[in-house]
Amino acid sequence: MSTTQVTAEQAMPMSKLDIRNMGLITLGHSLTHWYPATFFMLLPLIGNEMGLTYSQIGFIMTCQYAAGAISNVPGGMLVDVWGKKGQLMALSLFWVGFPYLMMGFSSQYWMLLICVMLVGIGNNLWHPTAIPLLGSMFPKRKGLALSLHGMGGNVGDALAPLAVGALLTTLSWREIVVLNVVPGAAMSMLILFFLGTMTFAPKQKAKTPVEVSEANSSNAVNVADSKGQSMRSYVAGLRTLMQTPGLFLLTLSSGFRSMTQGTLLTFLPLYLANEMHYNVFWVGVGMALLQLTGFIAAPIAGHLSDTMGRKNILMVSFGMSGVVLLLMTFAGGSPWFVFLIAVLGFFLYAARPIMQAWMLDATPKNMGGTAIGLMFGMQSGAQAIAPILGGIVADQYGLLAAFYLLAATIIVANILVVWIPAQSKDASHA
Repeated sequence: MSTTQVTAEQAMPMSKLDIRNMGLITLGHSLTHWYPATFFMLLPLIGNEMGLTYSQIGFIMTCQYAAGAISNVPGGMLVDVWGKKGQLMALSLFWVGFPYLMMGFSSQYWMLLICVMLVGIGNNLWHPTAIPLLGSMFPKRKGLALSLHGMGGNVGDALAPLAVGALLTTLSWREIVVLNVVPGAAMSMLILFFLGTMTFAPKQKAKTPVEVSEANSSNAVNVADSKGQSMRSYVAGLRTLMQTPGLFLLTLSSGFRSMTQGTLLTFLPLYLANEMHYNVFWVGVGMALLQLTGFIAAPIAGHLSDTMGRKNILMVSFGMSGVVLLLMTFAGGSPWFVFLIAVLGFFLYAARPIMQAWMLDATPKNMGGTAIGLMFGMQSGAQAIAPILGGIVADQYGLLAAFYLLAATIIVANILVVWIPAQSKDASHA
């Protein structure tokens, strides 16, 4: 593909249909993050009510991530074979919200574990569905498109702690999880109505702006008429996918990054509440600060990765995250610790859309769901291990010691990125 063609397509304005679909998918993504962010805020209260240790609290998140790890790869296969992405996104949102309703009526630890495992299954159906769909909608601007999608997640992660912190002044945690099912159910219906027929049809070779304008309406019809692929075609594509250079290293690196993020989200609110003695509102502010800077970083990193290469931006992001985490161990208990939360969010969350775009660049277009399923399966598996390890470290050496574990995991993620072969832009768009 020539430079002129790439530049023309990158500069091409999005149609109203693209903007609407992008907005719905991004808003739906914000809710898939709203629910876990709500739960992270409620964990200290749940732990106090049930008399749980840090290890038991960590095991709650381990169960959720383990269920997600098991369901991710089958979910990705379902996406690629069935193809009805709009329906799958609506199902995912409903499946995430409903277990929280059940959680509000649970009084036993084992019932709580079952609910969070159901959440893990539903939540991890979203990404193998939405991410390849956005990659097919914007093939030359994957980094930017996925960063905007990631910003939706940051919005959910940022607003949930603030909302929950305010609601906890008048409501109990059980009342909150019951009310919390409403936005997910409503958004699920909207996606089903507007995107229920949306599937995946790989875009053809780049057209001139005039050709694209003429084909705008027919392209939407083609997407809606696509029927997925046969199992024989899928198996052939799976063999090709497994031979992708750097696939395993990229997936493994994403797993170590997710260990960092999962442990951080589990124990940062506990540290702010138990060690820095913040009330629930200020704990929410601290968690929102982490997401706000990630929101700012996402489009910057996504655009830079489209123009400068995924590998370079990713290494900077991981390297700076490791440095900041080490600095946080020295700043514990001081206002500098809160400042470093904001800096960490900027670099840690900037990496998320870059890794997703790199994965889509490297894999066949008809295997995007499976590729993202593999990536998120590895991430969920790694996150299943991380909170229980963090809980053991925190019980033995104190909560601040868990941040050394975070620094170690992000450093390993960066080392793995060094070994991944960088793709040329032309190869990634082929």
